[in-house]
Amino acid sequence: METGLIQKTLLQGTIRLEGQFMYGSNYTFMVHCTFQGQSYPAVYKPLRGEQPLWDFPLRTLARREVAAYLVSEALGWSLVPTTVFRMKKAPLGPGSLQRFIEHDPGYHYFNFRKKHLEYLPKVMLFDLLINNADRKAGHLIVDSEDALWLIDHGLSFHVEDKLRTVVWDHAGSPIPPKLMQDVRTFITQINPGSALYQALQPHLMNAEIQALCQRAEALLMKSIFPRPPEDRRAYPWPLV
Repeated sequence: METGLIQKTLLQGTIRLEGQFMYGSNYTFMVHCTFQGQSYPAVYKPLRGEQPLWDFPLRTLARREVAAYLVSEALGWSLVPTTVFRMKKAPLGPGSLQRFIEHDPGYHYFNFRKKHLEYLPKVMLFDLLINNADRKAGHLIVDSEDALWLIDHGLSFHVEDKLRTVVWDHAGSPIPPKLMQDVRTFITQINPGSALYQALQPHLMNAEIQALCQRAEALLMKSIFPRPPEDRRAYPWPLV
């Protein structure tokens, strides 16, 4: 119920601009969205604020944020905060809106307690599936109820292998069977014409959706977490 209300608020609510996040190369803003008496803080990433990249198409990063949320939900993992693509009545034009998670920015992957380290196999598998090219330590955050969330997925879903992540803890180890079953179920949901496929189409190119399917099928066949590649940079920069 709450997720549906948050989605509706982000999609239809009045947006009040609060301020700008100063770190990062793309323009990102803190906003408040209000709808029918409900108000939620959110992170707003307008398409027009994206800086050109040589390997990702221009003005597609915000849509990739939404695609990551859709994949997380389809897997049943709820790792990504509620994220929508807002087309109308946004202060700087169309862009993604993601529910803001209150957290301690000083607590992240590099100083996680044991409880949160147990999430890492799922994080690794998620990043393999979406081909995350920028998993920094600070992109794993923990809320006041000790739930883990993953943020910043604009550099994902490329058709070429782009995986860059700080999370290589389980490299070379078998992927837990429960997670593999989730991937197996996910594959059955993403065939052309399915609701998930259609939901992803506004945000990704068909070739990128097909590459997502191929990565899922390859993981099922191997059932092993890969090791860092030796022929290219496997870590993001900066690390946090």
